[in-house]
Amino acid sequence: MITVTGLHKSYRDKVVLAGIDLRIAEGTIFALLGPNGAGKTTTVQILSTLIGADGGEARILGRDVAREPDAVRALIGVTGQFSAVDNLLTGQENLNLMADLHHLDKPTRRRRTAELLQRFDLTREAGKPVSTYSGGLRRRLDLAMTLVGDPRVIFLDEPTTGLDPRSRRGMWDVIRDLAAAGITIFLTTQYLEEADQLADHIALLDHGRLVAQGTPDELKRRVPGGHVRLQFADADEFQFASQALDAPVRDEAALAIQVPHDGSVRSLRALLDQLDHASVEAVSLSVHQPDLDDVFLALTGQPDRERTTVR
Repeated sequence: MITVTGLHKSYRDKVVLAGIDLRIAEGTIFALLGPNGAGKTTTVQILSTLIGADGGEARILGRDVAREPDAVRALIGVTGQFSAVDNLLTGQENLNLMADLHHLDKPTRRRRTAELLQRFDLTREAGKPVSTYSGGLRRRLDLAMTLVGDPRVIFLDEPTTGLDPRSRRGMWDVIRDLAAAGITIFLTTQYLEEADQLADHIALLDHGRLVAQGTPDELKRRVPGGHVRLQFADADEFQFASQALDAPVRDEAALAIQVPHDGSVRSLRALLDQLDHASVEAVSLSVHQPDLDDVFLALTGQPDRERTTVR
């Protein structure tokens, strides 16, 4: 659905994108992550025809972004970091305005807006001024307006910034439903958990270069720190297990050990076989894998001031 080859962008002597390559399949959720100034928003702006690139090529459904911008715009929708809704209009009027901008005839406009109001659970609020909407409602309306033109690709630039946890999870459900309907989602987010929950494929951008790509699980396996924690009923079992498994981390107070683990079922089965062979039984077992925070820090070297968010 989206192909990017050697994309370059500079502002004077500052290189923002240094030749990135992307391949994004149809109907998938793709997340672009990176610290402040990495080039995420610039990438979205280029792909959505808002600014031009200095070099390279980008295509959406075979259409060249630079040479066929009108054709590309007919295929895409864009939801930016801030809701592009008119506070003086009602939700229905905002959707009608967008339908007029898309030159829909009246029957099509009525049908399309009614479908979107129902789809985004906005029917009850449709006649109220948007100034009375909560942040979650405004975001849902904003996304509904993006869908008026029936896009094949939607660019979501930090779509849940400022939302409370309940509204954020509601937006996640909406995004999943869009992808299930065959729409390709290009997502940038400051919430690593969001990318982990939603994305089929993730690319990590740092100083204008792609430093890693893969599924969330593939990226997590690239950094060390995965382990199994085993806890035992008494000190003798704890000591036997520590020796049998040559555990590098031991918590004598909790009678627990930690053993490095790659997250695979095969290695977990081998670990349990070792315990069984040593006639040692654990009372509890938990598997711990690195999360995207660990991946982000390991591959970008950025300080993690807020632990759960990046821009």
